[in-house]
Amino acid sequence: MAILLALFSALAYGLSDFVGGFLSRRTSAWAVAVVAQLSATLCTVLIASFVGGSPTSHDFAWSILAGVSSGVGAGFLYRGFASGRMSVVAPVSAIGAALVPVLAGTIGGERLSLIVWLGIVVALPGIWLVSSSTDSLAPADAVLSGNGPGPASRERTSTAEGLVDGILAGLGFGVLFAALGQVPEEAGLWPLAAAQAMSIPAVILLALGLRAAWVPRGRTVWWALLAGPLGASATTAFLLASQAGFLTVAGVLASLYPATTVLLAALVLHEKIHRAQGVGLGLCALAIGLVAGG
Repeated sequence: MAILLALFSALAYGLSDFVGGFLSRRTSAWAVAVVAQLSATLCTVLIASFVGGSPTSHDFAWSILAGVSSGVGAGFLYRGFASGRMSVVAPVSAIGAALVPVLAGTIGGERLSLIVWLGIVVALPGIWLVSSSTDSLAPADAVLSGNGPGPASRERTSTAEGLVDGILAGLGFGVLFAALGQVPEEAGLWPLAAAQAMSIPAVILLALGLRAAWVPRGRTVWWALLAGPLGASATTAFLLASQAGFLTVAGVLASLYPATTVLLAALVLHEKIHRAQGVGLGLCALAIGLVAGG
């Protein structure tokens, strides 16, 4: 069950990132992050109100860390997508999101079988290959604007900037996973709701510090409300997966979300899956089989 929940988390995260990245090409990435996190908070609060639990102050302390990290991850991920650096941001962020919970779980005393570790080792290059071969959201800009993906503007953006966005997004999501992994089952979902709520001021303060526009303006940004239920479902599924199984396994499987984004780009935007991406998808499938079999 833990493996299925983690895979569902990856699917929902990939869908959410596809929507958020699509919209970030059209309007302020920070405004998209604010609206998406607000929508996710409302959804999580609604779900938490129907679920029992006895959270402690210790649980809420972890949720605060998770919320700040979630805001940092979403903000830098969307900023990277908005400026056309997905080919750098996506793989770096996904690897970071996978490695942090692996380290946290290992330090916490989790002992995995050799087959599961082999699956984790196979997953890392799979994540990289499936998301680094091409800028899979570029056609979205053409669909929205009708002016093509604007390669000249993207060429002005350096790889170093994309690397920074990817590292910060990966650290944000990785700490989010590691922190949520410390919340026990008996706490219920209110700590998760608190984490989602904390992510909103985290995004706003970060945007203010970077002097970036974050106030939602225009109709386009409000489509980010669709990303909220997806993000809430993804985070909830991850929390349940980490409670039902190993944090290490849940973190790696949830970090397969770029595969969902790439497949959506192929199905919805009719993008070609390049050879490296095909190899990456194959490695991801192999990793899932090894982890499940272990």
